[in-house]
Amino acid sequence: MSVEFIGYVSAREQTEIVGPHGPEVDPAYIKSAALLHERGGFDRVLVAFHSHSPDSLLVAQHAALATSRLGVLVAHRPGFAAPTLAARQFATLDALTGGRVAMHVITGGNDVELQADGDHLTKAERYARAADYIRIVRREWQGGPAFDHDGAFYRIRGAQAAILPRHEGSVPVYFGGASDEAIAVTAELADGYALWGEPLDQAAELVNRVRNAASRHSRTLRFSISFRPILAQTEEEAWERAATIEATLIARQQREQQSQQSGNIALDSAGARPTASTLPTNEGSRRLQAIAARGARHDERLWTGVAQATGGRWNSTSLVGTPEQVAQSLLQYYRLGIHTFLIRGFDPVPDTVLFGRELIPRVRELIARENATAHHAA
Repeated sequence: MSVEFIGYVSAREQTEIVGPHGPEVDPAYIKSAALLHERGGFDRVLVAFHSHSPDSLLVAQHAALATSRLGVLVAHRPGFAAPTLAARQFATLDALTGGRVAMHVITGGNDVELQADGDHLTKAERYARAADYIRIVRREWQGGPAFDHDGAFYRIRGAQAAILPRHEGSVPVYFGGASDEAIAVTAELADGYALWGEPLDQAAELVNRVRNAASRHSRTLRFSISFRPILAQTEEEAWERAATIEATLIARQQREQQSQQSGNIALDSAGARPTASTLPTNEGSRRLQAIAARGARHDERLWTGVAQATGGRWNSTSLVGTPEQVAQSLLQYYRLGIHTFLIRGFDPVPDTVLFGRELIPRVRELIARENATAHHAA
């Protein structure tokens, strides 16, 4: 299976240590970030979703229409738009972009944050709703005669869409989550499974769990893993940069806490508004917390410093080293059957350029060489 690279485009320039720069929605930044990814050899970019953030589908549309090849992986929470409407929205964007759209279904990892959009379901209920939702979306993407649906969360009569996806009657659907409920939904309904960066042994265990669950439905999935690479010309310089990132993040968190205490509400270090609870309720975050508690370094160059500082609330683990060293590390994950890499930098503009110039070509070359060797051996 070919390797795929996914980047990250936000509505404005912002990470844990950079910005925010510009207005809440910065069209010029979205366009330039998308073009940098396309020119750097990325296949897709993820556009995230939060209860406070600009609409992910519209941001993705602007990014896609600024480019000619780059795909968009649009984060989407089931339950806030009717599934039939969402199916038509994604199919419409797929038509406008020539078939470059994928959906990343997210159920949410913080109960309090979800309540900002009026969602008071339990985690188990959200996964059950997601399954019901995806079934309807997929059915509408198939086209054909009008259909009815009677599920636990949706009752639909006479649904039919005039607009369908460009390829194979479906938009690719990605799903994530390490809980049993998440894996069950993934195994039955998703095309791809997304996990956060974990040590090789734990990533292998999770991939095998999902693969075995999918096999019970006679299905195979594509696996994606997320990292925040930290690159430099020497390994020593890369680790020095990691230490600087961690120190900058901690100092920034302290300033934000002081600002909140004084009554000035600010965005937190990931661009999310503070909530009444910062404790994640999702299994993926708990796994990152447990990994970070064992130490900051794993498998030679997997670093959890930011995961420690943030409580593992989002994609925050890094591979640290020279471009060649990090490429070799990604090759090891590829050997586990993970063929998609979501890579996002802490300094979005220069890191995107660096990944496209130094990292992506090396990884593609290593994997092409490995696949060629395996082909000749067979």
